[in-house]
This record gives sequence, structure tokens and C-alpha cells, in this order.
Amino acid sequence: MDFHVSLAGRGDLSVRIYRQLRDAILDGRLREGERLPPTRELARRLAVSRNTVAVAYDRLTADGFLAGRVGAGTYVCAELPTLAKSRKAPSGAGPQPKAVWRSLPPPVAPVARAPEYDFRVGIPDAALFPLETWRRLLASELRDAVGFAHYVDPGGYEGLRAAIARHAGVARSVRADADDVLVTQGAQQALDLLCRVLLEPGDRVAIEEPGYRLAKQLFASHGAEVVGVPVDGEGLDVAALPPRTKLVYVTPSHQFPLGTPMSLSRRTALLAWAERADAVVVEDDYDSEFRFSDRPLEPLQSLDRDGRVAYVGSFSKTLLPMLRLGFLVAPASLRDALRHARQLSDWHGDLPAQAALARFIDDGLFARHIRRATKVYAERHERITSTLERAFAGRLRLVPSAAGLHLCALADDDLEPVAARASLAGAEVQTLSDLCGGYPGQGLVLGYGAIPLERIDDGLAALDRAWVS
Repeated sequence: MDFHVSLAGRGDLSVRIYRQLRDAILDGRLREGERLPPTRELARRLAVSRNTVAVAYDRLTADGFLAGRVGAGTYVCAELPTLAKSRKAPSGAGPQPKAVWRSLPPPVAPVARAPEYDFRVGIPDAALFPLETWRRLLASELRDAVGFAHYVDPGGYEGLRAAIARHAGVARSVRADADDVLVTQGAQQALDLLCRVLLEPGDRVAIEEPGYRLAKQLFASHGAEVVGVPVDGEGLDVAALPPRTKLVYVTPSHQFPLGTPMSLSRRTALLAWAERADAVVVEDDYDSEFRFSDRPLEPLQSLDRDGRVAYVGSFSKTLLPMLRLGFLVAPASLRDALRHARQLSDWHGDLPAQAALARFIDDGLFARHIRRATKVYAERHERITSTLERAFAGRLRLVPSAAGLHLCALADDDLEPVAARASLAGAEVQTLSDLCGGYPGQGLVLGYGAIPLERIDDGLAALDRAWVS
């Protein structure tokens, strides 16, 4: 292996080599069983005599750090001394981030092990994902390594952009061709790119209240003044939009987290307002593919006649979050700027995965997967809905919802203790406050993407018992 040894400073060279190799073993940079370079090779790299390196190796062997194997080389011992300690970066004061980054809570990694009754929001059922089919498609694309050995359009793989335009046009009436589509690493990157090309520090951004916490934090990280606008039974209250708003972020098909769709009158009112205010509307259609009843309303993008709507979609809910694939249908006036922004950030993402997804869509496999998953999720949706209406009447008021991967239920009492007790009993639920960053309203949001139908009754029974302290 190529291991860095510094010979700067004074003192015996073999001692310095010994100490650096010993420290690397103790803090885990050199792991048990790892092979060290031959003494001749390391001596050549360091421009010292072979004997200098051999002395350091001999001392490490005598101390129990290394072991030689005849004809095979020198290796880190499998049974190391019990002095190992973690190696950390320097902990001095150092440079400080901008104030907005210090104001955000530390990122929390998802738990590695799913709870017994997993009602967390935004997690699709991995068991429904056609993994073998995906593996076959991806392997086929990877065989053509030469075809992905160069940079491509920052908008992403052309075949996927065309496939997304066709699918969104058929399934959601989105008006777009391949040139309008930008492939992104999930919806969050799409929002980040829009911030880069649209917002100056101090610009006002309006978001739904309650709304998506990570979007709010992202807009704030770009220096925007983020203002919450109330949501009612028809969606965002357009009349409450503040003056001088430059961008409005909405989830009109399945409002996050309440689940209500935005009415047609509110949609047309929002578009008319955007034209008067010279503002941009960002439409996040994050899980609208899963619809269980009612004819879906037209997306804002398909109603837009002035190029005011940027339409954002994601495959994290329909396929798997680990794929990190999403898209942005951009107004014509923003296309070039968004491509420049993408090129300056990460250029174009994972091309083999994008090519595999293009085939997955074009071969009809994506539509088939959506039909199958929708049937499964509809059964879970119905089970939770009927149980909440029957067993939790008087405590929770279910918000009507006919799409997506979660349900919301409102309450008058503080539900944080209830959620905490339910978690201890193995039923992981989330409150409106948790999801929306301190939203004062009381409610629970129950996801059903990750919990099998046969576990829902027991999970809701655990939640029921959590009301009793």
C-alpha cells in the first residue's frame, strides 16, 4: 500500500519511521492483517537506506505490532496491543461557518435498524423494488464503460431526460421535452440549483406552514428570508403571501405533511399572483404517483402559461432513496443557468444509473412497478384510515388524503409525550413539530411505506396504549 511517512524534523530516521507506523496502527489507519511495503520499496520512496527502514520494522515486530510471513511480506498483527485510540481531526477553534449554518441542528443519520412498527414518513417499501431487474439493467449499462468515460451535458443522460419528459407528460400532463429536463441527485439538489440561479441574500421566499423542514433550511442557507404561509383545506392561502416574495415553494398535489391537495381555484390564483409579483413558483410533486382515489388535479406546471413554474420530482419515493435520482422541469428562461449551476457543482451525476433508469422507464417497468406498489400502499392507507377513525375518535382528527405515503391526524393535546412512549414500545411515529421544525400545531404523521399490512394493527395498538402514561 502507499503509506505516507514524514521525515521532516530532527532525530534518528528509523525512530521517526517507527513512531509514525506505530501511531498509524494504533489509531486504525493501518488495520489488522494489512500488508506493509517491503523494506526496499519503502526505503526507495523515502530516499533512505534499506537498513533504516529494516530497523524500524524489526522494532515494530519485537513490540508486537508487525509479523513477518516467510515469502509473503510483513503484516500488521491480528492481535494488537490494547492501546488503540481513535484518530480525530485537530480540535482547535479553527475557521467558523456562516451564522446560518451554526443556527441549524446537527444532521441526524437515520437509524440503521428499523423499528418494530415503522410509521416513519417518506420511506418506501424496499421489498417492492424490483432489485433483480434493476441489477440486470445496471450491469448491462456498466458493460459499456467506454460510453460513460467522458463528461456529458450537465442536464444529465439524454435518454433519461427524454424518458422523464414522456413519463411526466403521460402520467401527470407535464408539458416538457428532453431539453426542459434536468436530472438531479434527488429533489433536494433540484431545490439547491434553483436557489443558486434565482436568489440573492435577503430575497424573500414563501413556504407552506406547516411545510417541509429541509426545504426551509435550504432556502435559509442561501441567505433568503423564509416566511411561512398558512395552509387550509384548499392548500396554500394565496391571499396571505407577503409582498416582495421572489419564490414560493409548494407541494400542491399532496401537501407535505397534511396531505391535502391544492384546489383548482387556489392553483389558478397562485399562478395569477406569480405573474403580478414577477415571482417563481416551485412545485414539488414528491409522491403524487401513488394515488388511491379521485382524479388527480392538473399540476401547476401544466396550467402555467407564463413560464413561472419549476416542476420538481423525485424517484426516492417511487423507487429507493439510495439511488439519489430526481429531476427538474425548468422554465425556458432558466434552463441555461441551471445547467451552468449543475456543471459547477457536480456536473451530471451517475451516468450508468441514469441510463439504467431510462431503460426501466422506456420498457414499461417503471409504470408496472407504480401500479403494483400503489395497490399495496392503498391497502395500508385504508387499514390505517379505518383504524384511526374507529379506535382514535375523539383524540385524533384525520386529515383527508387520497395519495402519497403518509397520513396526518390533528389533535388538541401535546403529542410529543405520546410519540415518545410509542417509540419505547416499538412504534415509531412522528409529530408535526418534529417534521416541520417547531410548528406549533399538534398532530401525528403516519407513514405506511415501510410497515407491512400485517403489522399495522399491532403498531397502532402500541400507539393506542401510549396515550396512557
